[in-house]
Amino acid sequence: MRIIKLVYVLHKIKLLSPLGLYRLIVATFNCGINLMTLLYFAEKKYSDKIALVDDNQEISYKQLLAQSTRLALDLKENVHLESGQKAALLCKNHASMVKSLFAVSRLGADVYLLNAEISKSQFNELIDRHDFDVLIYDAELNSLVEQSHYSNDKILSYHDHLPAINNLLHSNGHEKQGLPRTSTSKIVLQTSGTTGVSKDAAHKASLFNYLNPFVAFISRLRLLDYNTAYIGTPIYHGYGLAVLLLFIPLGKKAVISSGFNAKKACNLIREHQVEVVTVVPLMLQRMLKTNAEDLRSLHCIASGGAKLSTKLVDETYNQLGDVLYNLYGTSEAGLNFIATPQDLNYSASTVGKKINGMRLKVLDERMNEVETGEIGQFCVRNDWSMSNRNSSWIETGDLGYRDENGYYFLCGRKDDMVISGGENVYPIEVEQILIKHSAVEDVAVIGINDEQFGQRLTAFVQLVENASATEEELLEWLSSKVARYQVPKEITFVTHMPYTSIGKLDKKQLDKV
Repeated sequence: MRIIKLVYVLHKIKLLSPLGLYRLIVATFNCGINLMTLLYFAEKKYSDKIALVDDNQEISYKQLLAQSTRLALDLKENVHLESGQKAALLCKNHASMVKSLFAVSRLGADVYLLNAEISKSQFNELIDRHDFDVLIYDAELNSLVEQSHYSNDKILSYHDHLPAINNLLHSNGHEKQGLPRTSTSKIVLQTSGTTGVSKDAAHKASLFNYLNPFVAFISRLRLLDYNTAYIGTPIYHGYGLAVLLLFIPLGKKAVISSGFNAKKACNLIREHQVEVVTVVPLMLQRMLKTNAEDLRSLHCIASGGAKLSTKLVDETYNQLGDVLYNLYGTSEAGLNFIATPQDLNYSASTVGKKINGMRLKVLDERMNEVETGEIGQFCVRNDWSMSNRNSSWIETGDLGYRDENGYYFLCGRKDDMVISGGENVYPIEVEQILIKHSAVEDVAVIGINDEQFGQRLTAFVQLVENASATEEELLEWLSSKVARYQVPKEITFVTHMPYTSIGKLDKKQLDKV
């Protein structure tokens, strides 16, 4: 079955020819199995095409391969980085980060992608746990690094005169040196964002393991039809990384920028006539408000990483048409569901249908499978989930259900569920109703202790600018649309919602806004 899938992929990307197969074999023979293998293959076919655009430069496939290879040689000679060691990347989206990603993987070392918004205590915890052999980081994070426990080799991503990735690439030598084949490198993501103790999600570079997600992207998102993508999400988040690594072997152009700004993002999309964009819902919401006209070139808006509200689905359709896709996955389990525009027309709250090659169980608290339409925890098994898992099945911690037509729906995190008067209450269901009110800009619902019912819901509401609504008005409007036990005990009005750097609502911070 895997061979058939591989043949299908090679056919789709026009590799199923003697020349295409030869290039793939040569790339694997020269590099081994790592991220650089993708770039080595792509360069032979797309040499002078633009591969990457960041805030400072445009780079062709030929240049990206040459500079990434030169960087790998420098890291080997000057830092003595080799297979089995650990390199941490503490960077935002830019070319030096991408080159470092390929270079470290080429040497067989493990690549640890760290959240650029990480706190001092979280950074120290990671250092104590992993003892990284080298750290590549942005200059703006220098104080964090200098005040930390870290004492091994470190290199800035950019600097005018200090040792940095951009300066290493201007050094001479290495022209006749070679690198041995390596196939040991892993990509290690951190699962908990900026709060709590992070967990490692290690993913092995393997062509066969990622065939099903690859097929899902090119078939459901029709990525072969497009040439340019803007990766708005952080590469360190994994979601942005996946699209970058998907575009490389397809010979497409990826546009990246250090940090997200809605006006700048709209300008980039217009300037480069971007057709595909990766976003979290908050990014899309801000771009639509800033200048929807600049987004007319988009044919595929891939939203993921956070809850997609039904209101935003409707707004996107009304302003841009059928271009929105809802992707569901986790750092541990990878991509698992895709909702196409047609799926979102069926239901604006669906995460779509599962992709081929994944097995899914929806389990109750006793780990028994539930019936269609009943809510349980999503438990996933696939070939592309993290390699350092303790079990072949991954408990995602997400609750949801499958309807009679095979569509899946999320009901929030397992920890978010509230038991009120003996009834299971899911805050996300109330959020999806409240957000439809014309005066509501954003909403968050959480559980609080209650003497009479054990627990009740409480809502935090951000109103649309210049709109007005009272707590009584919203509760009265809501009470006709939800069950009695779903009505919040109270509504608190806030001026803004606390979002993390990657666009996830941080409900733990609601009492501070």
